[in-house]
Amino acid sequence: MPFAFDPAKDAANIAKHGLSLGDFGGFDDEPVVAVDDRLDYGEVRYRAFGRVQGEGRCLVFTRRDGVMRLISYRAAREKELRRYE
Repeated sequence: MPFAFDPAKDAANIAKHGLSLGDFGGFDDEPVVAVDDRLDYGEVRYRAFGRVQGEGRCLVFTRRDGVMRLISYRAAREKELRRYE
């Protein structure tokens, strides 16, 4: 599935998490994906936890018109990885 993201959202993600949405190229192995139902976002959002080049990562995304829209990309806490792996 192709990826897309808003450039302004990417700039905010870099400032907040030090990672560009454009750097995401996929997880090393199959990630654990869960619906993010913590808030009502007006759309179904997902959180994926896995490793990218051995580093724990969390990716928040949604699906629109056959495109995976990236919303947030950050380092995952080891506690999160243990909970989901």
